[in-house]
Amino acid sequence: MHLGSPENLSQLNADAPWDAFDPQAYVQHNYERVIDEDAEIISIVRAHFSDHFGARPDRPFRGIDVGAGANLYPAFSMLPWCEEITLLDRATPNVEYLEKQRRSYDQSWDAFWNLLCRDVGYRAMPNDPRQRFADVVRIEQGDLFALSDRRDHWSLGTMFFVAESLSTSEDEFRRAVECFLLSLTPGAPFAAAFMEHSEGYVVGSTHFPACDVGEPEIRSAIESYADGLRMFTVGQPDAVRPGYTHMIVACGFRGRGI
Repeated sequence: MHLGSPENLSQLNADAPWDAFDPQAYVQHNYERVIDEDAEIISIVRAHFSDHFGARPDRPFRGIDVGAGANLYPAFSMLPWCEEITLLDRATPNVEYLEKQRRSYDQSWDAFWNLLCRDVGYRAMPNDPRQRFADVVRIEQGDLFALSDRRDHWSLGTMFFVAESLSTSEDEFRRAVECFLLSLTPGAPFAAAFMEHSEGYVVGSTHFPACDVGEPEIRSAIESYADGLRMFTVGQPDAVRPGYTHMIVACGFRGRGI
């Protein structure tokens, strides 16, 4: 990419070509196998949720994965604890992909579930993961900014590589984080992941925008709405694709005094 080229111009979420998103190309590039970065992210999130809930939670919870796209492992990370998981995405191709995977997900995703099962909280889940995924997952097409109308709704949540990957606007980045966190009930555990200093990304042949944020901006966007925030830097620059520095994982709990 070159400064001044069309893909580097300011672009808001509403203007991005989301219905040109190619989930099969995205999965083929990112999730046909477990890369080291995803294995590390899974270990962080696995520990965060399992340490909080234990092997047998007192009651089933309602979870959401915001901007699920063509990535199933955030939903997997919530599977033992939830009676219902909403996978929210704006793009029609992603919604169609998720509906197909909900019925019976591809074998390539087994390796991601197996990594979660290194913890007893996941191994103790009584049902076959494919059947449980089909039973509890609900696919919803919608705009994450509309979550502002559903405050305190879900009791567990994930948002992976979404807030910084929907536009070039830092204001929209911060609003996305706020909408996600305030859609959770006070005290709800959450996990979110971000591409640090992303320059945008290509899926198939289509370029999508990103907001250039680093650890200080990510922390600032989250900490007003969170308790017990912990942040982790994962991977090396450009390990997955060109045009970013690291991945950052944030784990914590929706703030109770908000």
